[in-house]
Amino acid sequence: MKFGRISLDDAEGAVLAHSVAVEGRSWRKATVLGADDVAAMKAAGLNEVIAAVLEPGDLDENAAATQIADGLAAPGIEVRRAATGRVNLHAEKAGLFVVDRAAVDAINTTHPAITLATLPEFAPVSAGQMLATVKIIPFAVAGTLVERAADIARCGGVIGLHGFEPRCVGLVQTVLSSVKTSVLEKTARLTAERLARSGSVIVRETRTRHDDKEVAEAITALKGEADMVIVFGASAVSDPDDVIPAAIRGAGGFVSRVGMPVDPGNLLVLGELDGRPIVGAPGCARSPKLNGFDWVLDRIMAGLPIGDREIAGMGVGGLLMEIETRPQPREPRPSRKAVVDAVLLAAGRGQRMGGPNKLLSRISGQPLVRHAAQALSDSGVRSVVVVTGHEGDRVRAALGSFDVRMVDNAGYASGLASSLKTGIAALPQDAAGALVALGDMPEVTSGHIDMLLQAFVREHGNAIIRATHAGKRGNPVILPRSLFAAVATLEGDTGARQIVESSELPVIDVEIGAAASLDIDTPEALALAGGEPAD
Repeated sequence: MKFGRISLDDAEGAVLAHSVAVEGRSWRKATVLGADDVAAMKAAGLNEVIAAVLEPGDLDENAAATQIADGLAAPGIEVRRAATGRVNLHAEKAGLFVVDRAAVDAINTTHPAITLATLPEFAPVSAGQMLATVKIIPFAVAGTLVERAADIARCGGVIGLHGFEPRCVGLVQTVLSSVKTSVLEKTARLTAERLARSGSVIVRETRTRHDDKEVAEAITALKGEADMVIVFGASAVSDPDDVIPAAIRGAGGFVSRVGMPVDPGNLLVLGELDGRPIVGAPGCARSPKLNGFDWVLDRIMAGLPIGDREIAGMGVGGLLMEIETRPQPREPRPSRKAVVDAVLLAAGRGQRMGGPNKLLSRISGQPLVRHAAQALSDSGVRSVVVVTGHEGDRVRAALGSFDVRMVDNAGYASGLASSLKTGIAALPQDAAGALVALGDMPEVTSGHIDMLLQAFVREHGNAIIRATHAGKRGNPVILPRSLFAAVATLEGDTGARQIVESSELPVIDVEIGAAASLDIDTPEALALAGGEPAD
């Protein structure tokens, strides 16, 4: 592939490297220039463009990404359609992700133009979640390189998904006078929530004294109805002959491991009785925070081997901190704490409009951006941050009567990511979530926004809330605070969609109708909406 400035005389069939706008016409980046495009550019006075020209044997970015991604296909994994040189692979069901690091490294060392990024090994995933992405960096790459990478992908086992297998679980909790009933009830509730991600259920709960013989009897009694037993001790395990491991052996089972190199989670016990796993849960598993119990539980539910050797290998990465983006049970929060502030993006140049600032176009006598600001101001969001950039003074003047905070994004020309980062950074420190709204969507009402806010509260602030139209994703979207750090890493013309697709948080779609997809990007769209261009 040749890349650089080329004369328009030689540009037919070339791939445009950067967007071009002249005399009311525009061409997007990655447009394959046809004869009419070249003629129009010449008529507008252009002599050359920056573009890529494919050479014999080259594959365009989408074809290259597709060929490699198709080689990675595995049961339970969906290979999605290529776009802008990228193919995403998603889980078709909930389960545990596995990956061959050596094979991924081999693909990525084929050539810098070819990249494969995946989730970490043994990451728990929900149905629809992104597992991996193949991205071709340039507009085209030599077919021989693509074939080399695809051959590695086709060897099988590069990535895989082990679906969760629902189990009937027996729960045993031992009791001492120092253990409150509320603690036992909370433990049962959180354990049921943990099991729910694999479709598993607690079929019976038994409470006994903290005595190995009584616990052994409880384990034995569960054999007929449970294919797995979880035991919570009222006192932490301190020895391989302590109450829980002694009870497993007393019931006729064997103990494969006492203790694990994962913190929190050190005091876990793992055993088996007649092919049924028995797990002595560490005390930290009474909390919804990630701990070693989650790692063991996920592998059991995915049908993966788990024993002494596997647990012994968990030390690297075993010093855990709570992972906010993981879909795990959380303590319900009162709705008053799920406070949402809004970010209104109003910094872009709106190049597809072909000249006038689209946000100042008038619909029903009001600038387009005022419709968005009015909907937010009338809704239940606590505050509104408006990010300005292109013709910022004029946009601020148009919104002067609203009680909003204005922040300027000096780097707006670099793309959407800079405006999103600027807005999120300006939110109050106690914001539980950010409702990201676009300034060119006049049909979104305060009622629509309140529907999204209500969904966020119902999820206790632990889910992404997305407006949809006829089941298709749209805007606005609410991002929980746990994703704010991810926003700070975005670059270029990338918005919240990338975060939504790559996050492990659940995505709750709220149908609001055509308003979710109606944005005013072109003169034709403005005319259809009954609007008039800005002066």
